[in-house]
Amino acid sequence: MLHARIAARAFNTPLLVEPSKAMAFLSGLGPRILGRPVNLSDHDDALDGAAYLPARASILAGGLTESLQQNGNAPYPVVDGIAVIEISGVLIHRGGWIGQSSGQTSYEGIAAQIEAAARDPSVRAVALEIDSFGGEVAGVFDLADKIRALRRDKPVWAFVAEHAFSAGYALASQAERILVPRTGAVGSIGVVVMHADLSGQLDQDGVRVTMINSGAHKVDANPYEPLPESVRDDIQREIDVLRFLFAETVAAGRTGRLSQDAALATEAATYRGTEAVAAGLADEVIDLAQGFARFRESLSKPPSNARLPRADHYRAKEAAMSARTDAAEAYTEATDTDDTLLESSGEDADLQENDHDIVQEDPAPAAAASPAAAPTAVHPSNLADLSEQLREAAAEIADIAAQAGRLGITIDAATALREGTAPEVLRRFVLESASAAADARDILAAPPSTVLPKSTESPIVAAAKKAASAGSRG
Repeated sequence: MLHARIAARAFNTPLLVEPSKAMAFLSGLGPRILGRPVNLSDHDDALDGAAYLPARASILAGGLTESLQQNGNAPYPVVDGIAVIEISGVLIHRGGWIGQSSGQTSYEGIAAQIEAAARDPSVRAVALEIDSFGGEVAGVFDLADKIRALRRDKPVWAFVAEHAFSAGYALASQAERILVPRTGAVGSIGVVVMHADLSGQLDQDGVRVTMINSGAHKVDANPYEPLPESVRDDIQREIDVLRFLFAETVAAGRTGRLSQDAALATEAATYRGTEAVAAGLADEVIDLAQGFARFRESLSKPPSNARLPRADHYRAKEAAMSARTDAAEAYTEATDTDDTLLESSGEDADLQENDHDIVQEDPAPAAAASPAAAPTAVHPSNLADLSEQLREAAAEIADIAAQAGRLGITIDAATALREGTAPEVLRRFVLESASAAADARDILAAPPSTVLPKSTESPIVAAAKKAASAGSRG
């Protein structure tokens, strides 16, 4: 019996699958799919056994019994606000008809769970539990984009148990962190196409297939004749482009940890345990149960990011900033008289006292040499909210930079925006810089030194005094 649907998915189509798993698939299921024995060219000694179906029991959310129970209306189990989404077995496109017992998972099913988790207010984070040797190219990159987009609103960690190869790694790479056990393996950033040549078997069976086609490339890579070199070259070019896209997607998900060039340089190799971390393909080697407990703990900790100021606190800092600007202008326009200097010094002392009160109310660490980046922990519900917040932050930072310029303090507004520096951090930096500058100008006079020798009177001054004294006596 020929299984046309499965054969169409397996042959003459690009696959993101670890090659040994592809060979195991052909060895174990090829005869059933094609209806005849399958000879593997150049891979006869590469296999030790047939393909197996991975267990679908969740490590993170309980055993097989628990995973078979209903979880309300959610398409995934939820543990302490963390949605656990399983990505197991062969990954396929348009596979809504695939059942869990088949050992296959559809991209549509995963996407539906990702979208549900994004909308579910009770879900605080998402854990991707991955055990897959890969699957089809079609659909994987769109799903990778969905996972990466989810990270903007909710933390996403990937737990590899035990394999995340090819398409499986394309999805894992979009998580904020990738955790692997000691024996866990990741990688295989490459593309493969399998072509079945049945012409020799058909000749033995006395069967000849005639392909009647319109269009020179209509029957390219058909299984009834040997693969022509020109067609092979075309397929090679196609999968090279797909591999480039694969590496680009991985680099987008692992920004700062694995570049596109580094992903391509792996040449589709696989990495296990600590080697995966050293190569930048994973972040930590840990028992997955412990890693999941750490994920849960991280959600219970208060965010370390700079918090948004309260309305009254915000107004107080604005007033202090305005006062500081006025004081600086007063210093610039003041004369050298003692009264003006004393008045400016007293005003600066009052401003320093105001600054002290503000710092006591918001004890965030002060910048030593430059304002530190402190992005806010705001999670906008949609793009419009995010755009509005960015516009407001940009306007506020530009205003702070303008006020700082009048004080003689340089603030690079573009760099502050790019690095996500919070406005209150910039404002505190300006206040402290202005205060330091004011302190330097507060030194009016120095008392006579008790150590240095007193200077002698100038001869010219002595002569002038003597002449004046003689004149007054005469």
